[in-house]
Amino acid sequence: MCGIHLIWGKGANEEAINSMLQQSQHRGPDQQASLSPWPGLWIGVSRLKILHTGVEADQPFWAPDGASLLIWNGELYNYKALKNILAKMGIIFITKSDTEVVLHVLRVFGTKGVEQLQGMFVLIFVDLRDKSLIVARDGNGEKPLYYAQNPDTLILSSECRSIQELKSSKVDSKHFENYFYLRAPHLGNTFFKGIHEWKPERYSKILSHSAFRWDKISIKAKPSAEPIFDSFKTTLNEVVLNQFRADVPVGVQLSGGADSSLLYAIWYKETGIPLPTYTIQTEEKYRKKYADGVAARRFTEKCPSFNHQITINQKTFWENWDEYLKSVDLPIGDSAGFLTWMIGGEARKSVKVLISGAGADELWGGYQRHKAFDIYQKHKELLLRFQGILGNIPLGRSYQKFISAIDPSPQKTFLNFSGLENLPDDLAEDHSRIFNKNLPEYTQMLDFDRQVYLVQDVLKIQDNALMAHSIEGRSPYLDASMLALWKNVKNENSLKGKPWIKQYLNELELNWISERKKMGFGLPLKEWFAENGEFASRVFNSITAFEKSHGEYFPERMREISSRPELFVKQHFLILYNLFLLAEWVKLHKL
Repeated sequence: MCGIHLIWGKGANEEAINSMLQQSQHRGPDQQASLSPWPGLWIGVSRLKILHTGVEADQPFWAPDGASLLIWNGELYNYKALKNILAKMGIIFITKSDTEVVLHVLRVFGTKGVEQLQGMFVLIFVDLRDKSLIVARDGNGEKPLYYAQNPDTLILSSECRSIQELKSSKVDSKHFENYFYLRAPHLGNTFFKGIHEWKPERYSKILSHSAFRWDKISIKAKPSAEPIFDSFKTTLNEVVLNQFRADVPVGVQLSGGADSSLLYAIWYKETGIPLPTYTIQTEEKYRKKYADGVAARRFTEKCPSFNHQITINQKTFWENWDEYLKSVDLPIGDSAGFLTWMIGGEARKSVKVLISGAGADELWGGYQRHKAFDIYQKHKELLLRFQGILGNIPLGRSYQKFISAIDPSPQKTFLNFSGLENLPDDLAEDHSRIFNKNLPEYTQMLDFDRQVYLVQDVLKIQDNALMAHSIEGRSPYLDASMLALWKNVKNENSLKGKPWIKQYLNELELNWISERKKMGFGLPLKEWFAENGEFASRVFNSITAFEKSHGEYFPERMREISSRPELFVKQHFLILYNLFLLAEWVKLHKL
């Protein structure tokens, strides 16, 4: 893992690139370097050493002939297979690193070589012969890359705040609405004006004499036979054994839920090697509802690990809040960010790689909104016909949210299920373009989550929170082989409620985990607000101050809640936390 940076054009100088390096030193504390391949171009890299930790694999990594070089942030999981192919072509390797493999793949095959890279990555390949760059980001968006450009300059960085330090950008308030409803800026954007996110599965070759532009080129999965449970099981076994390996200590984020427990259980069954695991433990009075710590302890009785439990209460929250806030590159409305950051702080004492179950829910139908959409599909006509009558039945918040979300459009309905409140028509219309209408209807919704929620929330939180502590996060469920298998599933019943994950757990005699009720990974916000103490007071004060300073840019509903937050605690405690995070981040950066 690393942090990478580039300035090309006006303003490219050593001082500027070193400023960017300093801003993101936490991404790569093991080695740093900057250089100018030609006048008007500066690159910088901070390296976190995971494979081949010796200096021979330091970056920038040069080709033997000195005509090209590579800086990148990522892990290549098929590097051994690619290395064997390159070796047969006569290429001699001097390291055991995946960095050297990536360099030669791009040097030999150019942009077509990107299609052969299976892993998580962002990269900048510099060719001195024609003064060109290849810039690429992996298809899942596991590793971040941001850019700012004008006719004279292109700036790239692993973190948007590194670019902001050079541009002194203002807050981009037009993304407040998207954040309010969907927890993040609109896809491909940030809260800094003029700073955007390089989209996943996008790569380009940029020549020194051409304008700065690029086009999306999709990497198509090779067609294969219809997957069955046995192929899922075999593929996941191979992925676990591959991704759990590193030249540095590896640990697992263990919630005691289905996804992370299955990954660790496979590892332990295949190797018998216990690893460090890390679990959030709430205070005693909330453990009946937030029981990850209890479940993890029970799990480790069957699959032994060195389990570390990180206790979370209001005291630990406030003790760590300021440091956490400073680490946030881009605010995402999800308290899982704070918890992941706390796990990273403990894990850094003994590991440099953390495995998580990220991606399983998005691909295999694990969220409540997926279950709700399945019900909507089966009973759409009745729900629409009697929506008014059903809406008058007082059956609680979840029921009312479900009924009010129903719309003739399946895409609008799913967006309402996904949002913290039902989306305004114009915002829903804007997002409707993202759905792949060529897919079956239910699969469209999973694919939307893969493109949006996974990239904008889950993976962004994981990368930012763990890299703040110089830890690499890995997500085996997003391996290229798993994604290719998922894309070939035709029977949508295999994508509802994670049946194959649960079946595999049952085979491993972990039925109690497959049957465990899913709880979201987050702080006990409802309970903390209900205490009506310091937590509620500080959150309310921050939100109301934010409304006074920036409220003119809020959408109407956001402003209504922000002006009197204490009136919305019961139904909108998640929104209140999100507003608090955004308010604090904007104040910290003086935007």
